[in-house]
Amino acid sequence: MRILIVEDEQLVAQGLKQGLVQLGYTVDVASSAEEAESFVAAERFDIALVDIGLPRADGFQFIRNLRAKGEVLPVLVLTALDSMEDTVRGLDAGADDYMTKPYRLPEIAARIRALIRRSNAVADASLRHNKLCLDTRSRTATLDNQPLELTNREWAILELLLMASPAVVGKDKLVQSLAGWDKDITPNAVEVHVSRLRGKLAAGDVIIRTIRGIGYRVDAPEN
Repeated sequence: MRILIVEDEQLVAQGLKQGLVQLGYTVDVASSAEEAESFVAAERFDIALVDIGLPRADGFQFIRNLRAKGEVLPVLVLTALDSMEDTVRGLDAGADDYMTKPYRLPEIAARIRALIRRSNAVADASLRHNKLCLDTRSRTATLDNQPLELTNREWAILELLLMASPAVVGKDKLVQSLAGWDKDITPNAVEVHVSRLRGKLAAGDVIIRTIRGIGYRVDAPEN
């Protein structure tokens, strides 16, 4: 999953980025609303974490601009503004959730998971397919009730495929979800990760199909 942090305080942004990267997310940081808008126009993100107190255009305006363009990117506001009026302004501007500082990483991560599940119409925190189970809360995987070791990128690919199943996930979405602005990943690298995943999942009756010219799909259980 790829996260955009919109925060002008560098220490806050980098601390939050470091914590989320350790949890396995790909994270980009924008220090202004204008920079964030250019990021969203150029890349695909799964969620944005937005501070309100930005220079020039504030976080409220950034969110309003997103929604005016028809952008459905989930937005979690992280701010020191803790009055009820500010919360109402944020939600009315189009934010999906609102947290006030000081906040803790485990709660932020839980809200991120909830918003991403909601945006993908997934109700359960556990993603299941035949003998495979991904617990997005603990970031643990099991195959036929046995622990399954996955790299961060393998986890990210498998999570995206399971959330979308039985729909196809385009290779370009996988590339953009895995790649940060400072760490590019190629379509060929995605193919390598998918190949390794197939080897790890073979014993659990989990099939990742290549849809030629489009991307990949985990077939529905009934298939």
